[in-house]
Parts: sequence; C-alpha cells; structure tokens
Amino acid sequence: MTSDGEFRPHRVAVLALDGLLPFELGIPHRIFGRPRDASGRHLYEVVTCSARPPGRVETDADFAVHTTHGPEVLATADTVIVPASFESGPLYDEGRLTDELAAALALVRPGTRLASICTGVYVLAAAGRLDGRRATTHWADAERFQQMFPRVRVDADVLFIDDGDVLTSAGVAAGIDLCLHMVRRDFGTAAANDVARRTVVPPHRDGGQAQYIHRPVPDPQLATTTTARAWALGRLHEPVQLRDMAAQESMSVRTFTRRFREETGISPGQWLTQQRIERARQLLESTGLSMDQVARDAGFGTAQSMRRHLQTALGVTPTAYRRTFRAGGGGERSGAGGAAR
Repeated sequence: MTSDGEFRPHRVAVLALDGLLPFELGIPHRIFGRPRDASGRHLYEVVTCSARPPGRVETDADFAVHTTHGPEVLATADTVIVPASFESGPLYDEGRLTDELAAALALVRPGTRLASICTGVYVLAAAGRLDGRRATTHWADAERFQQMFPRVRVDADVLFIDDGDVLTSAGVAAGIDLCLHMVRRDFGTAAANDVARRTVVPPHRDGGQAQYIHRPVPDPQLATTTTARAWALGRLHEPVQLRDMAAQESMSVRTFTRRFREETGISPGQWLTQQRIERARQLLESTGLSMDQVARDAGFGTAQSMRRHLQTALGVTPTAYRRTFRAGGGGERSGAGGAAR
C-alpha cells in the first residue's frame, strides 16, 4: 500500500550475475510469486535484472538466461536478492566489486532490504554491507569467506540470518528457508505456510547447517529422535523434560542429547523453544486468546516468559506481533516498503 492508499505489491529485484546457479535464481520467483491477498492480488512483484544492459547472462549449466531488465530495476526495488554464482574474477578471487557491479548497486535506494542466497553473500560483503554484522553462506565456503572478509562475523551453523535490512542464507535449498522467512516476516505465518504447502516443502526446518556437514553415517540399526520430537510436539502446552524425551527413544539422556544434536543441529531445549515460538505465533495470528492463554497453550507458562522469548527471537512483543499479523493486518502495509514492523 502506497502513502496515498493505492495498492502496490512489494517489488523484489533478483540480480542475475554471470556464473549464476539456475536453481537459486528460480527460488525467489517460486516463493514470492505465490502469496496473494484476500482480493487475489499478488503481494509481491518479482523482476529479474542484470548488472548491465538487458541480454545474455551465463549460468554454471549448459544454458544461459536472457534478462529483459538492466540495473535500473534496482532503483525501484523494495527488496534486492543476490542468488549464488561462481564466476571467477575480482569479486570471488579478490573480494572486490567490478566497476559495473558497483555502479549497479549504487542505484539501490537507502532502506532497501538486501538478501543473498549462498555465495551471493560475496556481493553484499564486497559492497561493505556486512561489515560488523553476522552473516552466513554455504558451510563449505565459510572459512574462505571469513578470511576474505574478516570484518564480517560469519556463522556457518545456521540456515539463514535475519539482521533486519540485510539477510543472508546458507547454500542452495537454504534460499527457500530464507525466502519463506521473509514472506512470514512480511505477511505472517499463514501466508508462508500456504506457500510452503504449494511448494511441497516444510514451512520451517529444524536446526542449521550442522546437520548437513559430512559426518560418518550413523548405524541404521540405532534409533533416531523422531518419535521423541513427535511426542513433544503433542505436549508443547505441558512441561517437557529432557529425560522424558529420552525415554521415548529408550536412550540415556546423554546419548539422546548427542543424537538429537547430530540430527537437528541444535539442542533439545533450543528445539523446544523454537517449536513453542512457532505455536505462539500461530495462536497470536489466528485466535483472540488472551496473552496468558496463548502463553499457557504454547508452553511458556506465563505471558512474561512468552514476551521475553518472542522479543529475543523476533524483536517484537506478542502484542505488537498480533497487531501486525492478525487477520492480515501487516499485509498491505508492508507491500510497498520493507518488512512489517
């Protein structure tokens, strides 16, 4: 919604660079191309552009893509996304922008949300947009990236990082997680869940990249923690003890904790908190329950505890979250600008 009340979808510009990975290029179009408001209007407009005049952009596959938009699109974007690419040159060999890319990025308006998928993070770092910030990239590239950009605080254990106006994701499919997160941030959990269902992907993946880093394959005869997680999800409103989760798998607490972290990348306590936050978000968006009742149903016990956890995880209070997302409250407001506040 523009300042004069006219509807305008949130414009996402996808910057295609030589050597791009076609899969990553398609992620923003798939995820942001789906959400609609109650009137059937698209909430996002996705436009692909290059850093030079329209034309051929090489991929890492046996085909190229043709962009019909040049860098001027960046000046009109509410969000700019840089997918992964593996073209050698000053950016990836020396950590600096080419004159062409620097000129294109200079067109981006102040306050525009920036995001990268996988090695697209090199572009944001070379532009100085990640100095002093946390960022992530593919776990296999994290060490090299950190050496090239020592002022960036690299976290290779997560699927994505939301640092307000700059977001970064890990490799390949983590771009889906990032884009779904942005839909959730802009228009709420229900919108993101609908996109996830249509895309046939989970709306939220547990853990981080740690679960994908190569390790010796566990003995298939050994039990996993799947049963315990399903058991806990059905009891989020109750106190869930670690020993009770371990008992579901007939494991000692020590063995269960180790196996849980191997499978999800996080501890059982962190996982429980994540699930309770998601439950609280759903209740705040879809019901008129009091804050005390939402807190009890989500397993936080008290409204004060829920408030503390949501502020830590989301940066907003439960009241502010409900005001933004209840019944689509944040939808059209965030369509013209950045994320809903």
